[in-house]
Amino acid sequence: MTSTLSSTPAATTTIFESSSSSAASPPYSWAYAAAAGPSGDDDPAPLPEVPLIDTFFDTATATLILVFLFLSLISLTAILHLRIKSQFSPKLQSFSSHWTARFLMILLISLWSINEVLRLPIFRKSHVFTSFPPLSFSQQTQLCKLHFILSFGLYEPGFLVSLLFLVDISISKRRPSNWWALGYVAITCLPLVVVLYFAVYILPGSFFNLPQIFYRSSSLLEDHRFGGKIVYCTYPLVGGVVFAAFGVSYAIVFLFSCWKVVSLAINKRLRARINTLALTVLVCLSLQIVMLMVSVIWNPKDLWYYALDLFNFVCVLICGVVGEGVLIIKPTVDALRVGSYSRVTVEEMGPEEESLQSTTA
Repeated sequence: MTSTLSSTPAATTTIFESSSSSAASPPYSWAYAAAAGPSGDDDPAPLPEVPLIDTFFDTATATLILVFLFLSLISLTAILHLRIKSQFSPKLQSFSSHWTARFLMILLISLWSINEVLRLPIFRKSHVFTSFPPLSFSQQTQLCKLHFILSFGLYEPGFLVSLLFLVDISISKRRPSNWWALGYVAITCLPLVVVLYFAVYILPGSFFNLPQIFYRSSSLLEDHRFGGKIVYCTYPLVGGVVFAAFGVSYAIVFLFSCWKVVSLAINKRLRARINTLALTVLVCLSLQIVMLMVSVIWNPKDLWYYALDLFNFVCVLICGVVGEGVLIIKPTVDALRVGSYSRVTVEEMGPEEESLQSTTA
């Protein structure tokens, strides 16, 4: 692709050059196109039009995020409530251990959901928030790159590692420090962030002559309903392959950890909860990886892209809901029951409470 400059009395449109000499200007990044005036009918490079249904997908995603943030607020309230009550009840002090890991898990998945909100084009359209100055194409492109690195390099992997940490300590006789969860997240996410930064920023300007789908992180589409153009975030194939490698490795470790918990469980309810958690995480993570790899085939001008993007989002959201329910809300409710009654049956205990009973017996 070469630089094209078309000048007519009605319009002047510049399509930026796909140069490999600048790491900040990847090839096929339509978001770097700048319009100096209204585009005429004889525009040599007409932009694809946004599908009419795109606002529906954005609205559905934003609604699901609001519901999930409310659930996360409930989980956070439960953690703080148990933490406060444990200060006045010796029985609850053991059950409120590792509240830092639980808080970290909620924080990371909540930040992931907020990051998904910022990615939605509806929040960057000038007709929605008229009080805020519109972002330039270059700024929107940088926002898409930052979203991809944070979501797939820090927030989602950090949430999954925190979830794995809580599963592991439920059967561990040794009680590691609260800060171990932060160490696990840092060790896992730092290499991912570095590799994804290379895939998003360095690879497009390198000497590799790869097809556009390998590094495309955004596309510019024409929005005829409201006028003007808008940048849509896409997923580069190289970044998807990196996350897929992490997902496969994580799935193997997580499956082994859940198998150990189930093998030591002494009641059906506990096994059912762990099996539900394992099945949900493994299935949703596998489907997310598949959708992430397949989505690079389409551009935002295709309806299938929006369906795959929404499906990808729902998979992670389900993991967050089930993870908070099994590892935070249910154990917290059970712990409060233990603090309220002098005796509790094994059937009423969560994974960490049952482990504590078997360890101290």
